[in-house]
Amino acid sequence: MHQLDLNKAFTLMEPGPVVLVTTNDGQKNNIMTISWTMVVDFTPVFAITTGEWNYSFTALRKNKECVIAIPTVDMLDKVVGIGTCSGKDTDKFAKFKLTPVQGKFVKSPLIKECLANIECKVIDIVKKNNIVVLEGVAAYIDAARKEKRTIHAVGDGTFIVDGRKIDRREMMVSKLPYGV
Repeated sequence: MHQLDLNKAFTLMEPGPVVLVTTNDGQKNNIMTISWTMVVDFTPVFAITTGEWNYSFTALRKNKECVIAIPTVDMLDKVVGIGTCSGKDTDKFAKFKLTPVQGKFVKSPLIKECLANIECKVIDIVKKNNIVVLEGVAAYIDAARKEKRTIHAVGDGTFIVDGRKIDRREMMVSKLPYGV
């Protein structure tokens, strides 16, 4: 093995799914691309890392709600485009031809073109590390969607695409939550 520059160590663990997070500030919808995500609990509780540098953060902090939308590989250029412009001066739904869909529990819209959407309420913001802890209150999946492969940011401008699914459910049955 050879030593890796410590400032690149995050690229070894970053490849969780890239998600789109929608917010509504009371006037308009916005979308931000987030690659720093984490499942915290089966209940379901999630965490994302964001902060003042993202235009959506003000709405997220004020309204304490959002939608986590999970895009697929066919949306990669839109996902990157969303992450490289600001909602301050761009209607990202219009620019990237995405369809906002009203959910049941939050004002932030679901994204019709995504494989899945999770309506979330903010339950904590850990200021020291800009960690936003979210509780899922409703989830939706487009089971008829042909493309189901998600994308994972390495952190250096490259991405990994999900591959073949390998089943070990029988071996793990004692560790899986009921109903999964």
